Amino acid sequence: MEKKQFQAESKRLLEMMINSIYSQKEIFLRELISNASDAIDKIYYKALTDDQLVFNQEDYFIKIAADKDSRTLTITDTGIGMTKEDLENNLGVIAKSGSLAFKKENEAKDGHNIIGQFGVGFYSAFMVADVVTVISKALGSGEAFKWESEGADGYTIVPCDKETVGTEIILKIKENTEDEQYDEYLDEYRLKAIIKKYSDFIRYPIKMDITGRRPKEGSDNEFEDYREEQTVNSMVPIWRKNKNELKPEDYENFYFEKRYGFDKPIKHIHISADGAVVYNAILFIPENTPFDYYTKEYEKGLELYSNGVLIMNKCADLLPDYFSFVKGMVDSENLSLNISREILQQDRQLSLIAKNIKNKIKSQLLSLLKDEREKYEKFYKSFGRQLKFGVYSDYGTHKDDLQDLLLFYSSKEKKLVTLDEYVSKMPEDQKYIYYASGESIERIEKLPQTELVSDKGYEILYFTDDIDEFAIKMIMSYKGKEFRSVSSGDLGIEPDADKNETEAAESDNKDLFESMASILGGKVKSVKASKRLKSHPVCLSTEGEVTIEMEKILKAMPNNQDVKADKVLEININHEVFNSLKDAHQKDKEKLSLYTNLLYNQALLIEGLTIQDPVEFTNDICKIMV
Repeated sequence: MEKKQFQAESKRLLEMMINSIYSQKEIFLRELISNASDAIDKIYYKALTDDQLVFNQEDYFIKIAADKDSRTLTITDTGIGMTKEDLENNLGVIAKSGSLAFKKENEAKDGHNIIGQFGVGFYSAFMVADVVTVISKALGSGEAFKWESEGADGYTIVPCDKETVGTEIILKIKENTEDEQYDEYLDEYRLKAIIKKYSDFIRYPIKMDITGRRPKEGSDNEFEDYREEQTVNSMVPIWRKNKNELKPEDYENFYFEKRYGFDKPIKHIHISADGAVVYNAILFIPENTPFDYYTKEYEKGLELYSNGVLIMNKCADLLPDYFSFVKGMVDSENLSLNISREILQQDRQLSLIAKNIKNKIKSQLLSLLKDEREKYEKFYKSFGRQLKFGVYSDYGTHKDDLQDLLLFYSSKEKKLVTLDEYVSKMPEDQKYIYYASGESIERIEKLPQTELVSDKGYEILYFTDDIDEFAIKMIMSYKGKEFRSVSSGDLGIEPDADKNETEAAESDNKDLFESMASILGGKVKSVKASKRLKSHPVCLSTEGEVTIEMEKILKAMPNNQDVKADKVLEININHEVFNSLKDAHQKDKEKLSLYTNLLYNQALLIEGLTIQDPVEFTNDICKIMV
């Protein structure tokens, strides 16, 4: 019996493939099952044009059998089988795919899709097997042949006996090593798990003899093991069923079966696209945040199938980062896969699917916001922060996709409102969309800076997330209305008090304010009479793009670059404290210094900023008490 050699380039490819093409050894079973499914599909194709051939799908199946004693794993199919020439051409020349050739010949026919395209999947068996034996009998042939190989040094083909049409692949599983436990590929529960993971939706039954346990006949206390042939795959995936036949609980069950989460999804999206690109998808919007969602360890992505075969557990390219909370799967026929079918080639089809999915998710969220507000607010509590990150990232590129999905707490409504709801209720004389930032709603409500805006009857949006202001800086304006912090130097509001009175106070007390600024030694950009304060004696406002709240967040970051806001100390000229300041300025410079530092530190505390010298601050308080 002569051993035939693989072609030189084929031999090198085989060595590379065994060692590096596939990232996980368990993939071999997916590849062999896909080939078996292809073999059955080929009979289906032939039946379309051969009146003598009747295709009854119930007669076709794939069988997986493990024998631990002989260390063999056998994959049997009832497909079209292979002649000696087929074995020579398809298995003797690596990367020559019989499935691909058959697909090209039959492209015009309607029917099932051939999965195999590259002709290397079969050789993944050598990752787990020392010897691979193929016994096959082709449809319409009276002969059967055995192909056998131990790997890169060649193969043999000899006649053999086989009664039925189809193919048997027998793998002699390797012995365990320190690094690899090959025994797992002989364990029925592990094999079943691999099949469910990758090949659950192969359209033909995948059968295994499964061990069960039952009470012995006539005994209540004794049990016995038994073996029973079972179909271990689901075959018909939910996404290929008619939407009208499916109930909400069907989608929920699918969500739980696929272990997308332990919560109950708020909403599902079932897509059946048949246009520039053909694909099916089932997407879920979860209710709760995964425990690791806002960590580096979280991995986004949708399950990706090609004709029902799992290609990737997490295809990140199908989801934008700001919708990374979405769970689900996509199944498409026209994906360009790489040679191992584990990684996608970047192509137009993938981009079209991703774009369509993004639009569907946005549309579903907008619909949820409009029609099921309570559900949307529940979702937003979990994932609103991610939407804001999406607005901020990539220099605001995605703001148009996301700004209508944002919610902020309203000072007037005492609940979450959209930007559109805010703008639609703005008085005609209101120039800006006002917001205030702080650690909590309760803290913000006490901010002195909100007094003037509130007294004018204007609504204020409360920003309590550290990302809020950064996101708003990217949006800049909404429906022609700019955003303006209540701490901004210019609120665009004229106070009820006489404007001339404030300007006069500013001019008359210029020396006082300059002295106070000098005492603070660069801690503030200036000291001035406030137009916004009503009952509070002092507050800080800012000039420029960086606000006080942004400064606090930037300081807390690991790569702190000591970015500071340009602070202005504002003094309420109608407060009794102002009279004390004027008196001290005229009579006691030391007391002026004491008052100035106290007011400055008071303003810092109001903002939640750290006092530079707490001991000095407490001593200053004691000084005014004696």
